[in-house]
Amino acid sequence: MQSQTHAPKIDTPRLAHLEPGDFDAVEAHEYYEGQRYEAANAEGRDLQGVTFTECEFLSLTSGDKLDLRAAGIIESRFERLNAPTFQALRSRWRDVTIESSRLGFADFAESSLHSMHFINCKLGFVNLRASSVQDVLFTNCTIDEIDLGGAKTNRVSFVDTEVGTLDVTRATLKHTDLRGLLMRKIVGLEGLRGATMSDYQITQLAPLFAAQIGIQVAG
Repeated sequence: MQSQTHAPKIDTPRLAHLEPGDFDAVEAHEYYEGQRYEAANAEGRDLQGVTFTECEFLSLTSGDKLDLRAAGIIESRFERLNAPTFQALRSRWRDVTIESSRLGFADFAESSLHSMHFINCKLGFVNLRASSVQDVLFTNCTIDEIDLGGAKTNRVSFVDTEVGTLDVTRATLKHTDLRGLLMRKIVGLEGLRGATMSDYQITQLAPLFAAQIGIQVAG
């Protein structure tokens, strides 16, 4: 019997009765709850270790880098998030939606992403190396490259999403559904063990599989 691929379990943040927040007053390593931040600019701000719970960010921008290293983002929503460099090394994300956003270099290395939904986003290089990625869904996104090297994924899916390069070197994939992902290139093919792909994808990627194991294809 063929095993079933389990879909992500996404808990959409329920954000009601939020208070207007002053993003200029946000400081690193502090805790904020129940705030709505609108048209905020994070340029030059150090937000390492900050924790946001049940918060909403509408049009958060950064001229160069948004520094959220070791931050905790819980039950929150981002819309129109724009950052050329999104530094979130060793951060924690749970029950988070990121919608209609643009991130250049998104560094989630060694992070925990649980119950997270990316919607209508344009992403450059997404670094998920050595991260725990569970119950994560990408819907209608365009991504230059995703690096899952050494990551552990469980219940991860893509819907109407395109990626230039998918790197799964030494990844551990479980219930990872790639059928809705248009891929141009795959690095570390052996790391695909445990993923679900369509017949069409397998056919299209046959030359890559052949090259990986040293088969010469002749007409």
